[in-house]
Amino acid sequence: MTKNLKELARDIKLFSVNLASSAESLRNEALSAVKAALWADREVIYNENRIDLEAGSQSGLPDPILKRLRFDEAKLQSVLDGIDELIALPDPLGRLLLRREMDTDLTLERITCPIGVIGVIFESRPDALVQIATLCLKSGNCALMKGGSEAMHTNRILYRIIFEAACSCGIDPHFLTLLESRSQIDELLDCEGSIDLLIPRGSNEFVSYIMDHTKIPVMGHASGVCHVYVGPSANVSQMVPVVLDSKLQYVVVCNAAETLLVHESIAPVFLPALLEGLGDQELEIRGDVKAAQIIPCTPAADEDFGSEFADRILAVKIVSSTKEAIDHINRYGSAHTDAILTEDPAEAATFFSLVDSASVMHNCSTRFADGFRYGFGAEVGISTGKLHARGPVGLEGLTTYKYLVHGKGQIVAPYSSGKKKFHFRDL
Repeated sequence: MTKNLKELARDIKLFSVNLASSAESLRNEALSAVKAALWADREVIYNENRIDLEAGSQSGLPDPILKRLRFDEAKLQSVLDGIDELIALPDPLGRLLLRREMDTDLTLERITCPIGVIGVIFESRPDALVQIATLCLKSGNCALMKGGSEAMHTNRILYRIIFEAACSCGIDPHFLTLLESRSQIDELLDCEGSIDLLIPRGSNEFVSYIMDHTKIPVMGHASGVCHVYVGPSANVSQMVPVVLDSKLQYVVVCNAAETLLVHESIAPVFLPALLEGLGDQELEIRGDVKAAQIIPCTPAADEDFGSEFADRILAVKIVSSTKEAIDHINRYGSAHTDAILTEDPAEAATFFSLVDSASVMHNCSTRFADGFRYGFGAEVGISTGKLHARGPVGLEGLTTYKYLVHGKGQIVAPYSSGKKKFHFRDL
């Protein structure tokens, strides 16, 4: 790289209008080419990933990180399915959101457009590179991506395949840039004015660092402390698999359950059924005093409630009411994803109304909180903030809007003096 990162970011910002104004047909053609190229070069991808896995294993990376790092046939198929979903989705750009006649021959329109240049910093998961690159391509956003060094070989080959396939279709080469040096993270954070949005994906400490060291708007979540609450009327046999799926289906992800809250009236039945349903699956249960009176478990410490374990560990607490469960979630949760298991519609409605999280579930696994499973064509991340985008951030979350005003020589002076008046009329 001959230019420094600030100069490169300025160039990308300048040329980002080329992708923003490109036809949907071109972007979809590029996505199809990317999908075909990823499949054609799959063995090369797997070989590069094995290099990263071997190096990670030798350096002592913990098992949860190694699981995130793995890019096998299942991971590839998942991202290919996501590309198909993206192609099938309508163009997110140029949608008319508002058309209003301000006065005769003076018309206001609001239309969707890309955010512009998005910086994405992610750890461990090379499949995130494919998801983010293709989402940005479909939504007309240029992307500057910095992956973790532990996935260097996998990220490098995935980037090359995506870049070459898209450019072969006529996409502007400024659409995607891969950064590899760790020192470039701080440079990236200093590119205010050239980068419109930062999306960090990683640990609580990592995301907090990004938020604290940049003036660029940041969209993301600092942690995924998700809860499942078992209400007094829950269907035990049906809901035990929901709890196990929420916790164990993939323990290292941000929408995996970390705390189980159980109403005291159903706990003597539900907790033993949970242990029976667990079978030979490994799970350390850290229970409060009341839970320990029902099932064998490790005594829970205060800090276990509110912790993101990202491991085969589940904190369990017995509560006396749905209100206590809701209060606990709003105090200790991260506003990511929380679920209630109940056959009482009124209780579920109360939970939906009072739990202040980006995704709230009723009688289903927290693992459904995902852009692909929501039909968004994968996601660039989860936002627990409330400004601009919330929850899984897909195509819609990667767009903003602008106003277009059409006139025929009008000036403001007569409106300011009161000689003319607006007659606002939505068209």
